[in-house]
Parts: sequence; structure tokens; C-alpha cells
Amino acid sequence: MTANTSAMRDLLRATSAGIAAIDPGDTHGVKRRKAGERLVGLHAELAELQERLWAEQRRAVLVVLQGMDTSGKDGTVAHVMGGLDPQGVHVHAFKEPTPQELRHDFLWRVRRQAPGPGVVGIFNRSHYEDVLIARVQRLAPPAEIERRYGAINRFEAGLAAGGVRVLKVFLHISFEEQRERLVERLEDPSKHWKFDPADVDKRAQWDEYQAAYELAVDRCSTAEAPWYVVPADAKWFRNYAISRLLVETLREMDPRYPQPALDVPGLLARLRPAQLTQ
Repeated sequence: MTANTSAMRDLLRATSAGIAAIDPGDTHGVKRRKAGERLVGLHAELAELQERLWAEQRRAVLVVLQGMDTSGKDGTVAHVMGGLDPQGVHVHAFKEPTPQELRHDFLWRVRRQAPGPGVVGIFNRSHYEDVLIARVQRLAPPAEIERRYGAINRFEAGLAAGGVRVLKVFLHISFEEQRERLVERLEDPSKHWKFDPADVDKRAQWDEYQAAYELAVDRCSTAEAPWYVVPADAKWFRNYAISRLLVETLREMDPRYPQPALDVPGLLARLRPAQLTQ
């Protein structure tokens, strides 16, 4: 089964086999040229579906992007979401909690960024940092980390019940591909602003982070909010796959334009130029 013959959501949905069983370089039989050709149509359809979602003003979509450093979270926002109407998009990147945020439960700041009706929300990193970095760096007691998996599932179920479709994407990059992207950033002065020396330190804990992701995906992939594992070594496939995931999700939601009661003939008559009389 390839991405040419199957729904991308079926192909990339996380399974019990785990992340380790998935090749980060797999493109599922899709050729780069074909993907580029199809992206034109996908992005046009995505723009129309987003307009319908915004016009409907009843439901929302939340795209959660997670992955190791350099896996392409920023690139996904730029290349997949860049063509959307900004008035119906809300992007938020969760960074280290502020002192105010630390005074609350870990989901307090997340709830404040949930998308409202008609909006496509994008979390560039998310509440999952609190069971990923927090687990590897031991920023919270084991019992608290364990509690958070259940809290996340309840939170996402609540979003779904309130009309927010949750689309969670793990950008699966290989150890070697990350090294190459870090080297590329260092060799290009215009990308130095994106380089964090701590990213090199984290490579020493690669296996721990992979285990933390495995656990988070396994514990928090639910019917209401499934995880999708996108092979991300090939940037073009990453963009194609996520575009399809988002389009397939919106197609299923099938947002509709409102149908207000308008006196169309009467309004048109008022707008037409008055006929000159002889």
C-alpha cells in the first residue's frame, strides 16, 4: 500500500508497532515530481476548505506539531499553512514556561491558545513538551509525568467534544539527517539565529527522547485525537503528507457555507443601474 492508493491518515496513523518501526526516509512510493504537481491542487483545495470553515464559524481544527530539533516544525508552518487566510489561522509556539505559567497546571497556558470557531490553530511544540522534555530532563516527579498523560487525553477529548478536530503530527527525523541539518545551519550565517548549542547536547540523549516520544504517542493516540507519524527526512514528502492529512481531515468535516435568507432578486434590482428613460 502506498500514499498514491490510500488515504494518508490511514497510512500514517500511529500503530502499536511504534515509531522505531518506521523509516524516517520512507516516502511511501511517492515521487518528488508527482508530489510537487499534486501540491498545487491540494493547496487550492485547502484554501477553499479553510474559507468554508471560517464562514461556518462552528468548528475548528488544531494541528499539533512535535518532533526533534530541525525536524521541520517551522518549515511545515511556512510551506503547508502559508497559503491559508491569516484571519482564520492562529499559530502558537510553546517555549519554556514563564513564572506566571508555572504557578498554574501545565495545561493552563495551552487552554488559552485553543482555536476558536472557524480557526485553524497550529501548535509549534505543544503540551506534549510537558511529558517529553520534562521526562528526559527530569523536570517533574515521575508520578506527575504519569498523571499528565491522562490529563492530556481528557483535555483533547474535551476539545473534540467542543467541535475542535485535533490533528497531531510527529515529524520523524533520523539521527543522521538531524546532524546534516545542524551542520547546514552552522555553515550558513543567515541561519545562525536558529541555532541553539543545546541542540547538540540533546543529541547525546537521542535514545531517551525517542523513548519519550514512543511513550507519549502510545499513551495519547486516541480515537478523538490520533497521532500521525510523518517520515520527515525528505522535506518535500513531509510537506506533501501533512498537506494531505489536513485536506483529508477538513474533507471529512465538510464545513458548509452559511445560507442566509436573502432577497437576492430584490437586492440585485436595487444594485443595478437605473434604466434611462426616453
